[in-house]
Amino acid sequence: MQALVYVLITIASVAGMEFVAWFAHKYVMHGFLWSWHEDHHRPHHHKHGFFERNDLFFLVFAIPSAACYIIGTATPHIHWLFVGIGISIYGLIYFLIHDVYIHQRFKWFRQLDSPYSRAILRAHGAHHARQTKEDGESFGLLVVAKKYFQKRSKNSPTA
Repeated sequence: MQALVYVLITIASVAGMEFVAWFAHKYVMHGFLWSWHEDHHRPHHHKHGFFERNDLFFLVFAIPSAACYIIGTATPHIHWLFVGIGISIYGLIYFLIHDVYIHQRFKWFRQLDSPYSRAILRAHGAHHARQTKEDGESFGLLVVAKKYFQKRSKNSPTA
């Protein structure tokens, strides 16, 4: 029974991270830390080198995960370990979907072809259609609005 509780805590942590990532993207990355995130919205030909300032957000999300690992193993509150594991799993999913699949920073898999993968690409494309911090849309990664599951028309600004 205890193992089931830990699995549920891990799953809830992964799911909860989608909201945390959405909130951080909308209000932190497109807010007071736009100076870190701005280079991510520039076209690739304007970039210098492999890394972006935006990659600093990896640390922003890794620190709470590491703290949960430490608290969960160093105290009787072991459930925090599974929160940390959930954050780490979401981080891995985010890396694979965002950095590998969408932005092709690594050439591990180039083309997923399902309605969901196409919707993720459309939503992220709509997000990157603007290079400013204002008037953004589609700040999440895994939860995609219904409109992105529909085929884009030729007149669509994100087509």
